[in-house]
Amino acid sequence: MTETSDRLHDKNGETDEASSVPDEEELAFNHPGGDSLEIADLLTGRTMARRLPSLIRRTFSLAWEVDRKAVIALLACQIVSGISGALGLFATTEALAVLIETAHNTSRLPAAIPAVAVLAGTAGLRALLGIAIQALSNRLSPRIQREAEYKMLEAATNAEQAAYDHPGFNDRFDAAERGVEVSRDMIGQSQNYVSSLATLIAAAVVLASLYPLLLPLLLLAAVPQAVASIRGERITYLAVVATHKDRRVKTMLRWHLIAKNQSDQIRTDTLAPYLLKKYTVSAERVEATSNTAAWDRAKIAIVGAAATGLASSLVWGAVFLLLGTGRISAAAAGTAVFALRSAATGLQGLVGYGRDLMRTGFYLDDWERFVTEAAGQRLDRGDLTPQRPRHIALRNVTFRYPEADQDTLHNVDFEVRQGEIVAVVGENGSGKSTLMKLLSGLNLPTSGVVTWDGISIADLDPHAVWRQTSVVPQDFARWPMTARENISLGQQRAEGDAAIHRAARSSGADDVIKTLRSGLGTLLAREFWGGVALSPGQWQRIAVARPAHRDAGLLVMDEPTSDLDPRAEHRIFTGLRDMAGDRAVVLVTHNLANTSTADRIVVLDKGRVVQEGTFHELVNQPGLMQELWQLQQDRAAYRSEGEE
Repeated sequence: MTETSDRLHDKNGETDEASSVPDEEELAFNHPGGDSLEIADLLTGRTMARRLPSLIRRTFSLAWEVDRKAVIALLACQIVSGISGALGLFATTEALAVLIETAHNTSRLPAAIPAVAVLAGTAGLRALLGIAIQALSNRLSPRIQREAEYKMLEAATNAEQAAYDHPGFNDRFDAAERGVEVSRDMIGQSQNYVSSLATLIAAAVVLASLYPLLLPLLLLAAVPQAVASIRGERITYLAVVATHKDRRVKTMLRWHLIAKNQSDQIRTDTLAPYLLKKYTVSAERVEATSNTAAWDRAKIAIVGAAATGLASSLVWGAVFLLLGTGRISAAAAGTAVFALRSAATGLQGLVGYGRDLMRTGFYLDDWERFVTEAAGQRLDRGDLTPQRPRHIALRNVTFRYPEADQDTLHNVDFEVRQGEIVAVVGENGSGKSTLMKLLSGLNLPTSGVVTWDGISIADLDPHAVWRQTSVVPQDFARWPMTARENISLGQQRAEGDAAIHRAARSSGADDVIKTLRSGLGTLLAREFWGGVALSPGQWQRIAVARPAHRDAGLLVMDEPTSDLDPRAEHRIFTGLRDMAGDRAVVLVTHNLANTSTADRIVVLDKGRVVQEGTFHELVNQPGLMQELWQLQQDRAAYRSEGEE
């Protein structure tokens, strides 16, 4: 424990209980994606030389898809810029030669004008080309990001719902999002890398033309600098990886310490000192690792600078030797100085931009892997368009989630007809939510068949099925849209707002709308989005109004009144029969009194249908329904269970 931690520890008079607890798990942020030791292992000169060309090709291929003209213009500007750089260096030789002669004969000064004009022209041209290159990159970057994001979202939304149940799918989606974020940087990094390469090549061509021996000497001087730069960047990146979890933990703890949602509990639970201690521990680990990395990089930089200085001495010695022996002129020697500096700049750019491009490329790999995976689980069903369903049935249906050890549903038979309300009850984990997903076509059964009017749901167009389905899940969406959009879900009916108000009255949402500052036009979102925050009960009224507005043939409601007061709950269930007039309604609830409105009740236990009948039949015969009903009616039963 450091001095800072000790002061905090002593000030609050607490003991570090966490350290005395055996096998205590430590808070850590485990996020898949680009920040990994794998990338650090690949930050070598050989790997970068092998991988970077393919990354640049992939970047320009993606850019080619969104704007071919801009890509052609960008490449043309890069080529012309590289050529003009070489011409400028060649013109330097002639200009210096004339200027040297002018020291003894001023009448030769006008002879330098053409060379100086070329120098000025190439410099101005390169400046203009640099502006054009930057503008083209800025034009392409957001379009590349938009294209990458669209491909990711399109792949995700058109994948089977079961894809989300595959282990790691959501983690890979998170990693792909990071790939989308950095995709806009790819074109800028690629063009900067190409520009640095063009600068280095131009300088090398000029040096080779002045005296071929200078070219291998340039490479000799470049190698130590390149090796030191790559190793230094690797150390820095390893430090980033090593501190990644602690930095994210710091961010998370900072949020919990100051966020409004738990600010009251931070105070009443006197939790701030304990969380601050955790924050300090993570912060000190980050600082220690960063300091070590900075020192290690400094040592490598010193060695690299010494080696580069020695190699540069050889280069300059060669230039002076060539100059002294008359093999090159003083003007050529001056040009060599400019060329060597230009080459050094180009080399530094190759290392720096190459490192950035490598890291961005790995994030883009995450994006590409997810798009490919989601495409492999794309919706691939029939194309029949169902009408408003009159009869929906499960026949001998078994369902198991991907990678699960056992079935969630076992040989289930279930049916619901138009105008009928069927309630589904059971304890937690009995398979109720899974049954709802099968009924609405979100998942396909592992075995058995789900039919709509006798047609297997696998043969129906899934989008057409969902247009005939209205679902109010227990964890319903709170869309950051207006109240109007949150009820209509962007699908207006011919009656317009009249239909929305009618739906709102059926759920009690009209009372909520009356209190909103702009009525149906009020944005329902957290304050920092400029909207109005609703209570859980108010949100549930909005959610229950959605199926009343949506003209769908199947209505599935999973705990639709869990956050409502008795008056609002009564209002919804008294209107449920009207909603079932031309709909097939399936109701999931733990409040068994509400099942009395159903025509039939299906009882699930451990994924099997164990009872079926009316409310009065099931509460008056031995079985799970009667047992659950008696527990809800007899509060003493809860107390006796607690004492046991």
